[in-house]
Parts: sequence; C-alpha cells; structure tokens
Amino acid sequence: MERPDTMPPVTLWLGLAGLVPFVVLAGALAFGASLPVLGGPGAIRQALVLYALAILSFLGGIRWGIAMNYADQPIALRDFVLSVVPPLVGWAALIFAPGAALWLLTGAFVLLGLYDYGLACRTVAPEWYGRLRLGLSGAVSATLAVAALV
Repeated sequence: MERPDTMPPVTLWLGLAGLVPFVVLAGALAFGASLPVLGGPGAIRQALVLYALAILSFLGGIRWGIAMNYADQPIALRDFVLSVVPPLVGWAALIFAPGAALWLLTGAFVLLGLYDYGLACRTVAPEWYGRLRLGLSGAVSATLAVAALV
C-alpha cells in the first residue's frame, strides 16, 4: 500500500493524459494544421477553450471536496466560495475574443496552480498533490500561451 505522502502512479498518468488535448490542440494551432472532425484554427481554438473550461471546473470540484473536510467553518466557507471561481472564469472566457480567452485561461491556470500548491504547503493536501498541480498547471499554461500567441 502507498504511503499518503507518496504520489499514487495513477495520478501522474491521468494528469499527463489530461494534458494530451492541450498539447494536440495548441500544437495544431502552432503548426497551422487542421484537425479531422474539428477543422481549422477557429474550431481548434474553440475546442481548446471548452476543454480548458472543463478542466477548470474539475479543479474547482477538487477544491470543494477538500473544503468539505475542514473543521474550521470560516475557512471551509472561503474555499467553498473559491471553488466556484475557476468554472466561472472558464465560462467568462467563452464570451471573450479567442485570443483574450486564451490569455484569461492561461492566467487562471497559473493562479490556480500556485493556489493548489499552497494547499500542500499548508498541509491541507498531500505534498505530492502540490508538486503535481504545479507541474500540470505549468504545462497547461504554456500550451495556452502558445495558442494565444498564434
């Protein structure tokens, strides 16, 4: 059995698998490629924004789950409220022009990665979670920034 401070290998593999759409879509934009079924740059940007929204919503849900375990009710309330911010930011990106939406999402992932790393620093989440989130958020932010620059 894994120690609680040891990252379960499945979390790394699933996290890396979650990067695939970011890398493929941003790569297609960077290389000027069209993708089967999706089409050209406009559709690829839209798919990237929608996928980022889905992942932000997922990450907000993780925050909600962590908040349910707090004994301190004011801190729990704060994190319940903060857990709805990522999906709202993702939704807001849908009404921005594609370039601005990608920059907004880039910033959201940077801030959320740092915030989630802080969970581990405060020992609210395992140390491995902080490292995982920081690495994945860095990769996601980089792909979104590349897509925004194209």
